[in-house]
Amino acid sequence: MDNEFYTFTQYMKSDYNILSASGEDYLEMIYRLSLERGFTRGNELAAALNVQPPSVTRMLKKLDSLGYIDYEKYSIVRLKKKGVTIGKFLLDRHETLENFLKMINVSKTLEEAEKIEHTLNDETIWGIKCLSKYFNDNPDLKKDFTNKYILNKKNQT
Repeated sequence: MDNEFYTFTQYMKSDYNILSASGEDYLEMIYRLSLERGFTRGNELAAALNVQPPSVTRMLKKLDSLGYIDYEKYSIVRLKKKGVTIGKFLLDRHETLENFLKMINVSKTLEEAEKIEHTLNDETIWGIKCLSKYFNDNPDLKKDFTNKYILNKKNQT
């Protein structure tokens, strides 16, 4: 019998994940903060992510070296085309998960989405997105599901 089980760490080792979870969080937030003006600043990023400025500087240098952003110390941060593409994907992934978690009545949706968003592959995110869209397009089914399974604790197994 082939054993296909690994530890969590082994599953997370992948050529697919060039950025660390932290790097993804930074890139997603840069994208969010840049939506209105087309740029952001390091101090805005530090405040949005609740991190210290030296941490921001280190990550901005890394994201710049990987070709996601244009960054000069004490200046503005602009996303390059590659950064916009990935940032948009990361924000969509986050919003997909957060909306799904709200749909299934999870109380701490932001926290839970942050915990799981870096561990799911594109196929899983796509499935969650499709299921969410299906329920949103069929409000009677969504209501029935919510009443029957989510709100009715007796049905928990």
